[in-house]
Amino acid sequence: MSPRRFRSLQDPDALRSLVANLREAIYITDMRGNVLDANPAFFQLLGVRGLDDLKAYGANEMVVDPSRRLAEMDMVERDGFVRDFELQLLRPDGMMLTVLDTMYAVQEAESGETIYHGILVDITQRKQLEEELRQQSVRDPLTGCYNRRHLADLDAVLSPGDESWGCLFIDIDHFKQYNDEYGHQMGDNTLIRMSRFLMRQVRAEEPVVRVGGDEFVIVLRGARQAQVGMVAERMRIAALRTAPVPFSLGWAVREPGESLTSTVNRADQNLLAVRVIERTPTRVPGKGEDPAAS
Repeated sequence: MSPRRFRSLQDPDALRSLVANLREAIYITDMRGNVLDANPAFFQLLGVRGLDDLKAYGANEMVVDPSRRLAEMDMVERDGFVRDFELQLLRPDGMMLTVLDTMYAVQEAESGETIYHGILVDITQRKQLEEELRQQSVRDPLTGCYNRRHLADLDAVLSPGDESWGCLFIDIDHFKQYNDEYGHQMGDNTLIRMSRFLMRQVRAEEPVVRVGGDEFVIVLRGARQAQVGMVAERMRIAALRTAPVPFSLGWAVREPGESLTSTVNRADQNLLAVRVIERTPTRVPGKGEDPAAS
């Protein structure tokens, strides 16, 4: 036995050791997606003991989005291989994984059948970290509301299309005055309480965005004028009972071809009009009084 046998990939023992000890999941499947063989890392990744546990779970059945699997196989058929193709897999135990799949096709000389050799790299934790970082980048750290960056992202996605939407613009009345009177801690607490009030008035998929120190925007995707008006009226009624502080509200509905930013600006202008017509001067609470009660 040669002492240099593990120094060459041409050596069968070196290849067997490589496949057995790599932490990446190596597999072989047939055209139907049945797993024919795999290394220990593959079974560990999928949370199974071996091939017998995978008889009811072919590669195709484990892919969460079948259209992604079809797209991947189309690429392999066209190019003979695919590299770092991102997939979500559902393990037999229900755990969701995100993996990068690198695969190539090989044709057996004897049978003429196409076989696929591949390797999976688990990026689940990396994707979770990326999502956490993304959430941090689009969330206001004080209130937990979305921030201006998220609103800009929505603008870029929605504005080119023909989707309808409505926008509510909310501004806390006299915030600067009692923020100066009671200090920034009271101001921060007021913003937090206000954001929670606003979130309770809309559905989870309707983002509440903090766009300024005491200004908030709510985007109602798919809503038309009657619906937006109903939400605004419902919010005014709820404010009489549970709003932490007085606020002004304006709203607008998308006009044909209008950008989201333009709709937000019109809602802001409508808020200013409401202030001029409806709001009367409000006394700043004196020391010892509850600002939320004024």
